Amino acid sequence: MDKSPSSGRKVYKISPIGRVRAGGDGYRLEIDAEYRAGLNGLDGFSHVDVLWWCHRAGGDASRKTLECGKPYRNAPATLGVFATRSPLRPNPIAVSVAAIIGIDRAAGVIRVPYIDAEDGTPIVDLKPYHPSIERVRNASVPEWCAHWPKCYEDSACFDWDSEILHG
Repeated sequence: MDKSPSSGRKVYKISPIGRVRAGGDGYRLEIDAEYRAGLNGLDGFSHVDVLWWCHRAGGDASRKTLECGKPYRNAPATLGVFATRSPLRPNPIAVSVAAIIGIDRAAGVIRVPYIDAEDGTPIVDLKPYHPSIERVRNASVPEWCAHWPKCYEDSACFDWDSEILHG
């Protein structure tokens, strides 16, 4: 870690551990050779949390974005970025949960049915999905998004195109 000369804040370095691959043969997470030992034991989990870098989010100006205009059909006129999944944010890190179809540890490939990241997206970390840590029994959301699916599995059938405003 280094100190930023302008603010005196600490600056941290994040390096990709692999890339998202999306194509005609589906979706896969390709993990670089030096990180493949970290896949040991992941095959016992049904899902994985994928932390990825929004590499197409824009330059330094987009990292200063703290509010955005109405991103969702029923949302308020403006929302703070921490109330959205926008890639325009101080640190353009996204997280997606993905079902694990299969793992080829030797090749460093995790096959997933879908992930909302583009081909070539840098993966910065993987974490196993643990219901005892991540599932919240009585979670609540604002009224404007209360009609969204209640679980990951139902999201695939939801009409997200009619919900997300494309600016």
